[in-house]
Amino acid sequence: MNTKLHAICDSQGRPVDLFVTAGQVSDYIGARALLSGLPKVKWLLGDRGYDADWFREALQDKGIRACIPGRKQRKTPVKYDKRRYKRRNRIEIMFGRLKDWRRVATRYDL
Repeated sequence: MNTKLHAICDSQGRPVDLFVTAGQVSDYIGARALLSGLPKVKWLLGDRGYDADWFREALQDKGIRACIPGRKQRKTPVKYDKRRYKRRNRIEIMFGRLKDWRRVATRYDL
């Protein structure tokens, strides 16, 4: 059995909110759980797993612009700021630091 960690982090790559789900659960579940805890921000960067019309509309209702690439099976492509999306590496660095500091157990830790 594995798990999936969903996180909100600030522009510096520091975690703000975390949510754990089972590994086979869709990213939409984590998105829905973290939606209420989103801070007042202008942009949200996310990967393709968070591409859903309801999520984009919920972000828009909160005044947040989504920078999430569309899934490949989408019939109409979604525009997103590719230059801004490159900053998503800070999120990946945050997960790497959590693993390095052993705050999050990985498979090889067991």
